Amino acid sequence: MSDCIFCKIIKGEIPSTNVYQDEHVTAFRDINPAAPTHILIVPNKHIESVNFVIPDDEALIGKLFAVAKQLAEKEGVSESGYRLVVNTGAEAGQTVFHLHMHLLGGRPMRALG
Repeated sequence: MSDCIFCKIIKGEIPSTNVYQDEHVTAFRDINPAAPTHILIVPNKHIESVNFVIPDDEALIGKLFAVAKQLAEKEGVSESGYRLVVNTGAEAGQTVFHLHMHLLGGRPMRALG
């Protein structure tokens, strides 16, 4: 693992409010939530961004979505709706260069586009 902040959270070196962890994925509450439910879902393997995903990561990327679905149900937002966001690169708003998915829910959101 790298020395990035998310790698340190995964290893337990930095405190976080974890809501899920297994050998492949860790999920924790965002410290600056943009919605009542705002969870970051990260692969335990350090991958800088979507641009660094390789074919061997296919199952891991699928696992991120499976965990997102499970957490949306647990948080009570699966029926009302939720948003999954993956920012790739600085101009897209990526501030931590460890691939991560934002699970946002619990309030109405405007349509994109």
